[in-house]
Amino acid sequence: MLLAVQLPEVNRASILQSENETMADATEIVKKNDFDKFQADRVIKVDEWLNRWENKQTPFHMNEAHKMLKKYVDVMLNGKDHLRILFPLCGKAVDMKWLADLGHKIVGIEVSEKAILEFFTEQSVSYSKEAVSDVPGATLFKSSDGKISIYCCSIYDVSSSFIGKFDGIWDRGSLVAISPCDRQRYSELMLSLMEDDCCYLLEAFDYDPRLHKGPPFFVPFSAIEELYGSTCNIKFLEAADMLTDRQREWGLDYFIQNIYMITLKAT
Repeated sequence: MLLAVQLPEVNRASILQSENETMADATEIVKKNDFDKFQADRVIKVDEWLNRWENKQTPFHMNEAHKMLKKYVDVMLNGKDHLRILFPLCGKAVDMKWLADLGHKIVGIEVSEKAILEFFTEQSVSYSKEAVSDVPGATLFKSSDGKISIYCCSIYDVSSSFIGKFDGIWDRGSLVAISPCDRQRYSELMLSLMEDDCCYLLEAFDYDPRLHKGPPFFVPFSAIEELYGSTCNIKFLEAADMLTDRQREWGLDYFIQNIYMITLKAT
């Protein structure tokens, strides 16, 4: 049923209390499917992200592994060991070290060299750096044990021809951070980097985009389905209330984190 699929982006705990409430929430879902147009013109330029890292304006960074990653890591790993896992727009996510310590190989992509250097320093990981022949101006930072590699470049400069394909993707703060006008390009890149049995764990946010221009951007289920639905199975895993004083300062009265698992359809 349509209502069951769209429920995560509305997150109404009482939706099944009565038939009248269910119908009312279904009407709200239809309205909310048009919400993403309010952020359509917002464009995030590279300099904006670089400035955020330079000025330590990175409240999105977490000092410990993401609890949703910990909760659903077994779903992403799907019973397999020694996976290659992609972190698009990785920043200095401690999740990379956490997964590497579990025996997996991590590849991150990050435009800010400052963020990358802070990751290796703060995690006490020795590293080397080298130029990337396939991408002029790009640099590869690699841990001495070879478990963590981070490419310093635009995410749109990478391709499977030199970065390879991945068994898993942890998309936390990436799809919700890119300019809405770039989502199609981004999703096509992610699809091109997925192995046939890749498990793509995705975080998205539901809030009223009329009140906050992003980032992070409002990414409803309808947008995810439009990007990935034709080639992938999309499974909703969990919705969590993430409203804090930070979001209240934006004028929001709800801020919902939705977690999805995306896998390629069998061909």
